[in-house]
Order: sequence, then structure tokens, then C-alpha cells
Amino acid sequence: MSVSSPKTDLQVSYRLPYIILGGAVVLGWVYLAAMVVDMISRMDMGEMGPGMELFNQFNMFKGLPEHVRVQLASLCLPLAQEAFGMPALANLGLYDYFLLFMMWFMMVLAMMLPTAMPMLTTYHEARGGRSIYVVAGGYLAVWTGFSIVAAIAQGGLHEMGVMSPMMLPVFSTLTITTVFAAAIYQFTPAKQACLDRCRTPNVALALHSGKQKQSAFQFGVEQGIYCLGCCWALMVLMFAVGIMNIIWIALLGLIMTLEKKSKTPFTSYGIGIALLLWGAANIYFARADLSFVEAVGDRLF
Repeated sequence: MSVSSPKTDLQVSYRLPYIILGGAVVLGWVYLAAMVVDMISRMDMGEMGPGMELFNQFNMFKGLPEHVRVQLASLCLPLAQEAFGMPALANLGLYDYFLLFMMWFMMVLAMMLPTAMPMLTTYHEARGGRSIYVVAGGYLAVWTGFSIVAAIAQGGLHEMGVMSPMMLPVFSTLTITTVFAAAIYQFTPAKQACLDRCRTPNVALALHSGKQKQSAFQFGVEQGIYCLGCCWALMVLMFAVGIMNIIWIALLGLIMTLEKKSKTPFTSYGIGIALLLWGAANIYFARADLSFVEAVGDRLF
């Protein structure tokens, strides 16, 4: 009968938080993927945002002309809203707002929690024990608040008819203003100050502020606020490209991760310049009531 050594138990105890937090990230992606997969057989995926046309390779919309896809999509819309995790956007109730919140919170797990892993790792290496869960709880508490606000804002936009039932902007004005707002924020001192604190969290100060769980939670909240100040504008870009556009969820998550890992402000400035060019291209294509990414997508797909 084998008995695990104290060293092995210590290694398992040390790695367990990373397994659990990694599982939370996987949960976010699985939830979002389940929503998309359940939609594929029901809907023209191009209606969910630029790039999502790729998923039409797996349903009846493959190879159909655009006018036929539009007609079929209108007929299939009631079925689409019966898909996993999809709220009834035509007449939002409390449960529908809960589903919107769940969708945004799962995006937080999939997109934002990975960007916090360097900070959580540093804290765990310095203090050890279970305090990493408390820090992660404080961090996610801030983003939970963001998810609530985003869900309410999305519901309001649907009520006003500004967002389509497939969670895509109805008018190019929303896309353009969102992109330009995100672009301008990339150059602001507030963005750079929050980004600096995300890149170099003051773990040493947090460790010497006390050994109670309250201090760990407070540190997590503070880091969540800095992260929110750094990334909220890029997260809000989901309103421009389609809120359930899983391709852009992955792309923006990657961009935010790379931005935090970079040690130069020119990374943020480069993102800002790219967004300004994107916004300008949208203004040009808006004359035909077609967004820039949709115009490119039509040429590619």
C-alpha cells in the first residue's frame, strides 16, 4: 500500500488553485461554446457578427445567396431564441436579464480571468495557502458588477431597438461611436495608469498590510478595479461586433492579454491607432449601411 509523501501533497496543494481557476476559465469557454453550437443548426450565424459566417459551413445556410439567408433567418428566429442560454429579447423579463448576466459573466471568466493569472500567481507564490481564492474572489467581484451593468445596458438597447435579436447593432452609428470611444480611451492617462498597475501589481504592499482574509479580498478588489479601468473599453467593443461573436471574444481576450504582458505604452497606442482606422473605415462603408468588417467578410466568405 503506497502512501503519498509530504512533498507530493505539498505539490498538489500548491497546484490545486491553478487547476480550479483554470477550470473556471474552461467553464466560461464551454458555456459560450455551448450557446454557439446550439445556435448553428437553427440560425444564419452571419447574423451574430463579422466572422461568424464561418459556422454556416455546418448548417443549411451554407452556400445560399444573401437574400435567401435573410429570409430563412427571419423564419428561424423564434427557434434561435430557444437555444441554450439565449434570452427572449423581444420581451425581456427578470429571467432574461439573468441569462444576459450569465453570458457576460462567462465572457469575464473566458476573457479577463486569464489576464489576471500573472497577478494571482505572484500573490500565491508570495503567500501560499488558500488566499489566492480570496484574491480571485475580490477580482471577480468587480467584474461581476461590470457584468450586471453590461446586461442591463444590453437589455435597454434591445428595448430601444438598437440591438438586433441576434445581439448585433442595428445601426452603424452604434458601431462607429463604440469603436471611436474605445480608440480614444487607449491614449488617456487613466488607461495607462490602470494598465501599469495591472502589469506590476503591488503584491509586496498587500502582503505586509495584514494576514487576514479581508486584506487579500481588498487586494483582489483593487486589482479588479485597475483591470476594469484598463480593459472596460475593449470589453465594450463587443457591442460593436456582436455580443455573442465568439471569434471576437477570443480575439479581444488575446489582445488584452498581450497588452498586459507588454512593457511599453506603444502597444496600447498601436491598438488605439488600429481602432481609429477601423472607425474611419466604418464611416466610409456606413454610406452603404455596411460595416467595415462585414464588407471585408463578404469579400472573403
